[in-house]
Amino acid sequence: MSRVEIYTKNFCPFCVRAKQLLDSKGIAYQEYPIDQQPELRGPMIERANGAYTVPQIFINDHHVGGCDEMMALEAKGQLDKLLNA
Repeated sequence: MSRVEIYTKNFCPFCVRAKQLLDSKGIAYQEYPIDQQPELRGPMIERANGAYTVPQIFINDHHVGGCDEMMALEAKGQLDKLLNA
């Protein structure tokens, strides 16, 4: 099973949507709430090549992007391949 990490904020609808998709697939993930742990914001931006919006999603240290990018992978049938790698 892949290692999934997601940087989030509490009241972010895109974060909720991304986590709902992962939950619906039964995928465990490590969540980093940057509104509660602001010291994680800098490392998130660095890992995400300058992206500063949430969510930022990583699968096996591969930067997927945000919610829209993950949903696009799902629509193309490519997300499951990443998650099961």
